[in-house]
Amino acid sequence: MKKRTRARELALQFLYQLDLRGDGLLEEAREWIRGEERDPETVRFALRLIQGTWDTWDELDATIQSVAQNWNIARMAVVDRNVLRIATYELLHCDDIPPKVAINEAIELGKRYSTQNSGAFINGILDKIMNRGGDGERRATGASPAGAPPVAGPAQAAEHDADARGGAPEDEPEGRAARAP
Repeated sequence: MKKRTRARELALQFLYQLDLRGDGLLEEAREWIRGEERDPETVRFALRLIQGTWDTWDELDATIQSVAQNWNIARMAVVDRNVLRIATYELLHCDDIPPKVAINEAIELGKRYSTQNSGAFINGILDKIMNRGGDGERRATGASPAGAPPVAGPAQAAEHDADARGGAPEDEPEGRAARAP
């Protein structure tokens, strides 16, 4: 497995826990990642994804929600929403990661840890996020060309059925989303 793929996998596992258990867990990230992985480059990238996703959590959720028509992020499967957060962080804030790589890695994570249907759902949302600026600009602030504000209207996401995941949509998560005003 490639180092960055492994790092994304570790970041997803930790963010899943963080999403369910709350931000008190964040201080354990470095120790947990180092307990799971010895390669320093993989550890660094996993921690970068965890910290970056956490630091921009509310922005990422708002961005995902803006394109996920008929899907409230709090009701998405925990795995799916955390895969989306990681990939959205990469799309908006990681100039060193090609958008297609971020999306393809997210699709594979969704398929591996959620369901086969999650790949299409994740692809649909991330494609809308990547293309929402009109000409593909989506880094840093997600702003459109010439500093115009980003396009934030809802768009059609890929069809995704909660029953296909084997159950009802997830309930409101504990932690950060539950604390939001």
